[in-house]
Amino acid sequence: MKPRAILLLPLLLTPTLVGPALVWPAPVRAEVIDPRMEYRSCLTLARQKPEEGWEEAIAWHSLGGGEPARHCAAVALIGLGKYEEAARRLEALAGQSRREEALRAEMLAQAGQAWLLAGMPQKALAAQDTALKLLPGQPDLLLDKAVTLANVNHYDEVVGVLDALLRAQPNRIEAMVLRASAYRYLDKLDLAKDDIARALILDANYADALLERGIIRRLEGSTIGAREDWLKAIDAAPESSAAEAARRNLEMMDVKVK
Repeated sequence: MKPRAILLLPLLLTPTLVGPALVWPAPVRAEVIDPRMEYRSCLTLARQKPEEGWEEAIAWHSLGGGEPARHCAAVALIGLGKYEEAARRLEALAGQSRREEALRAEMLAQAGQAWLLAGMPQKALAAQDTALKLLPGQPDLLLDKAVTLANVNHYDEVVGVLDALLRAQPNRIEAMVLRASAYRYLDKLDLAKDDIARALILDANYADALLERGIIRRLEGSTIGAREDWLKAIDAAPESSAAEAARRNLEMMDVKVK
């Protein structure tokens, strides 16, 4: 289950995005469409180009697309910034669906991400816990939950969730880096450094790991080491959130030095 992303067609078929309920056009006789291919294609479009994905979902629903079309529309709403509406739709779909547990868990995971983006981490955790009841121990779901817990500063719980994940996937690099960050907040720098060292053995240019190691080095008084890591993080992934954080850290460090 990969990180979930998000996407729209012509005005004639586009219902309003405002208000509590979406008014769908009445279904018409379906054209010849391969449902599986259309489902994959619509979700991909929704993640990459939310406006086009939204319009595609509405057009498909008018041709009898049913639940898959509604799922695609809900995913597109995330990319359109309609986080609460997307989360509600995804939770409702997961509750009504009779499809396989993996797909329902995916819907709930997407709902959790939407709730988190909406600034409602407790709702995100509820959706993620429900997903984990469907697929206990599923690593991607555990990672999502750990991210949400980190957002509410529950670092002991973050470590516990990531311990379980890393038992199942020992080389899951993003889990190592997130656990290192949690250890740092818990003042367990030796454990944090161990996780970062392992992560950088797996990928010496992993920007988030370089950012985290730079923070740890700065805490330990090594401004030279911190600067080196943050510059490497920027060079490794210039457009990433890790690079942006590295730039801010460099600016703050330079201000303090002056």
